[in-house]
Amino acid sequence: MFIPKLYRSEDYGLMREIIKENSFALLISSVDKIRATHSMMMLNEDDPQNTYIETHISRANPQAKTLQDGDEVLCDFLGAHTYISSSWYDHINVSTWNYEAVQIRGKVEIMDHDELYVHLDKLTSKYENFQQCPMMVKDMGREFVEKEMKGAFGIKVIPTEIFIKQKLSQNRKESDFNNIISQLEQSDDNARKIAEKMKLIKK
Repeated sequence: MFIPKLYRSEDYGLMREIIKENSFALLISSVDKIRATHSMMMLNEDDPQNTYIETHISRANPQAKTLQDGDEVLCDFLGAHTYISSSWYDHINVSTWNYEAVQIRGKVEIMDHDELYVHLDKLTSKYENFQQCPMMVKDMGREFVEKEMKGAFGIKVIPTEIFIKQKLSQNRKESDFNNIISQLEQSDDNARKIAEKMKLIKK
């Protein structure tokens, strides 16, 4: 990901936020050809010295058939994003897009049976906790879950490089910056979220 210095962030709290709120992300590899799969991802921070991304894809997926321990992959997370109209400036300029994104390049470690079971348990709990009648892995019975696991390919991605981008009109003068915020506050949820982010960097 190309990140001009103005938009580069070293805020790992922001990274965690983007991953947590936008966990349906892209797993990209290029072992035999460029392949990309949308999958649910979680940031595992149980051991601060060994933080990694965990995810799973279908074992029938051609990407699963090519990945091996040590292969390099890229996890791509797109956070809040919105269109910025050139009509919001007090001078002629081009329209653009404000957004936050995280990319993590890392090495694959294929999960063993027990690791995959724990991963699916954690992932299910994360999203079922908010359901009216949650269905947890333990409620399904181990025999059923292990049967279904045969179709899943679990991997850990051990980070080698982390890129955090926060493009929030930092290159605009104050009057244009403030007007962009005002316009975004009148738009949809994503736009209002970007407006709030802009207010924070303004402080």
